[in-house]
Formats: sequence, structure tokens, C-alpha cells
Amino acid sequence: MRQALSEAMRSRDKVAVSVLRATLAALDNAQAMPLSEVELKGVALEHAPVGVGATEVARRELSERNAVDIVRAEAAERLEVAAQLTSPVHADRAAQLRAEAALLLSFVND
Repeated sequence: MRQALSEAMRSRDKVAVSVLRATLAALDNAQAMPLSEVELKGVALEHAPVGVGATEVARRELSERNAVDIVRAEAAERLEVAAQLTSPVHADRAAQLRAEAALLLSFVND
């Protein structure tokens, strides 16, 4: 997907760039480790970690199945919204959402 994002940026495909960035962000968010409240309480400023990488935490590894599920959920969300846009005024937006979903599904249906 990251390679497809680079290609979409080079070809100035705004729709593809938008949907790929959003989906990659969803994947990155799924890898984020939640901070427990215990880690946040009782840390005085003078005892706070300092330096390069001091605030970084390990990322959660997503299985291929998890990644596919996230991409499918992003596509399903777009298809659901497109189905709700029944007014002729929103026909262009619905078509765009369907195209975005088709693009995402092309990555997981190979």
C-alpha cells in the first residue's frame, strides 16, 4: 500500500492518495500500544525520561489477518456510507466512495 501511495502521489490521483493515507493511518493506529494509567501517574517532571527515543514504545505487530481485516473494515465503511447516499445530489460522492472501496479491496482480494 505504501508503494501504491507513492505511485498515486506521482500521478496526482487525489482520491487514491486520500484513501491510502487514511487506511495506512488506520493500520498504524492499530499497531499503537496503549499506555496504562499506571505509567502516567506519579511521574514527576524531574524524573521524566529525557533524550532521543525516551518516549518511544514498541509497536504491536499486526498479523496479516489483522491487517486484512482492517482494510476490509475501511472498505466496508465506505460502502455503507455510499449506500446511505441515495439522493441524486450525492451521486458523485457515492461513486467516489465505491471507487475508494474497490481500490482497498483490490489489495486484499489478490
